[in-house]
Order: sequence, then C-alpha cells, then structure tokens
Amino acid sequence: MRAFAFDAYKKPAHEVQISEPVMGDTDLLITVEAVGLNLLDEKIREGEFKVLLPYTTPLTLGHDVAGTVIRTGSGVRSFQPGDRVYARVRDHRIGTLTERIAVDQADVALAPASVDIVEAASLPLVALTAWQALVEIGRVTAGQKVLIHAGAGGVGTIAIQLAKHLGAHVATTASAKNAEFLHGLGADEVIDYRSQDFAAELSGYDLVLDSLGGANLQASLGVLRRGGIAVGIAGPPTPAFAKQLGLNSVLRLVMGALSRKVRSAASQLGVRYEFLFMRADGEQLRRIAELVDAGAIHPVVGATYPFDQTPAALASLHTGGTPGKTVVLGA
Repeated sequence: MRAFAFDAYKKPAHEVQISEPVMGDTDLLITVEAVGLNLLDEKIREGEFKVLLPYTTPLTLGHDVAGTVIRTGSGVRSFQPGDRVYARVRDHRIGTLTERIAVDQADVALAPASVDIVEAASLPLVALTAWQALVEIGRVTAGQKVLIHAGAGGVGTIAIQLAKHLGAHVATTASAKNAEFLHGLGADEVIDYRSQDFAAELSGYDLVLDSLGGANLQASLGVLRRGGIAVGIAGPPTPAFAKQLGLNSVLRLVMGALSRKVRSAASQLGVRYEFLFMRADGEQLRRIAELVDAGAIHPVVGATYPFDQTPAALASLHTGGTPGKTVVLGA
C-alpha cells in the first residue's frame, strides 16, 4: 500500500510502500478516505514525544481517519462492512496516512451523518481533546466562564463550540482578523493577542484551556477564580500524568521538575494545573457525532491536500494562519 512515513527522527516524511494491515479479533479494516492532520504528527516526527511514545522507525504518520469499514474481526459486534466511520487511532497503532488501516473497535464511532468525509476526518483528535478537557476534567456547566487560547486553531474552533453548548461564557485569544469568525462559532469575547493582554482584561474564570504553554500558561493562572483549573495540552507534563502512564520513577522526577514552576504558582493562587495528553475513545466520538448531527458542533476545515502532497500538508502545520484543520484526501 502507499503510505507516508519517516525513516528516523527529524527526517522528512516521504512516500513508501507498506504491507497490508494485520487484523486482530476486535479490529475493523478501514479504507482511508480522508486523514485529519495534527501538530502531534509533526511533533512525533521531530522526536518531541519519543520519551512518552517510543516508536520504532520507519513510522507511518497519521492519527485521525475517516472512511468505510471493509472487514471486521471475529469479535466485532457493533460495526459491519459498509459502515462510514471515524476514529483517532490509539497510540502505538497510528499510521492513517495510507490506503487501509486496522483499528480497534473501541477507538471507532460511526461518522456524523450530517457532514462529509473530509469534515468527519477533521474531528477526532481535536474534538476528543476538547471533550476530555471541558467535560471530563473541567466538568464545565452552564454559567461558568471558560477561556480557550488559540481559538482559530484545530482544538480551539471545536472547544469554543463545545463550551458554548455546555452553557459557558466563552472568551478566546486570536488575531483580530478572526474575531468575526470566532464570534460566529460562539465566542462571547475575542481578545486580540497582538494588541491586548488577556491577563489584564479577564478575571474570575473557571477553566482555561491552554495550547501554547510557557509564559502564556503561567499568565493564564491569574485569570482563574480560586478553585479554577488550567488544562494544558502543550505541557509541561506533571508527575500525576507520569503515574497515569505508568512511567518509571526517574521520568516522574523529570516531569515533576519540568512542571514545578507552574504547579507552585497554581498552588499559591489557589488554582489547579493539569496536563492533558488526549486518548482515543470511540464512545466519546459517538457522543461528539450526536452533537455534530444536532448542529451544536460544526467541523472547520481550513485546507485540503491530495494524498501525494502530504509532505506539503505536514509542513503547512508549522506556518499556521489557516483556521481549523488541514485534511489530506485518501490515496
């Protein structure tokens, strides 16, 4: 099969030929019709996550997929050939930038019926990130105040809509040119990060979803009410996260050191910091599909590329400027 892989960390992705997938009893064999790209794909290629996700190279990239089921394992009961599905493939089984892929049924859901396959492919990783931050960790309820950084990005565009659906007052940071677009998604306040200081203008927030890290995360702690929570998806990882992954004591110490500054600052302010590294979850995707079909969430696709232009599509993730997601079409 055609695929895009990299041979060693920091080396470019290029087209290769790979073997047909080997299926397990609980797997679905899916024809790949579209692949949503994520910055995580590039961060893995660059080696930023090799401690957390020690992959063997060469490695086929791609976490998100939308397509059609063509075969099911003997233990599959909820799906059948011909089903139109979408998924964020679990860690250590990634590789959606190919023609066909075997995916565990627990990672898969029927794709939303109201959107096309490209829009469906744009959703899994970013929608699961938003769900796990706002619903699982934040338990956001009506009347609360939520700040979502980088509102025009892949996670941001979905998180704004989900927070609004949950009944929150939503603020976001973005460039001024995207203000009208983000108000249309449900943002009540759009802070121009170039000319405004969100930390000076916002206060009393229940949750911040931070995708930038560093000084931005540190400043975000100050807009929270006491008892509020900052969820970081760009790091730094925490000892609690290391324990959750079952990492060894050395890595727990390292992550403790990396996150000590932000955890200490949060403690002094009476707020909480949690690092989120989202996980695959087909049941959550099923609930997200319901929200899409109900009109509460609209996928945002900023760019599409043909399969043979995958390297250019991956490179575009570094330049930004395109609202929403970049999607590669099937081979």
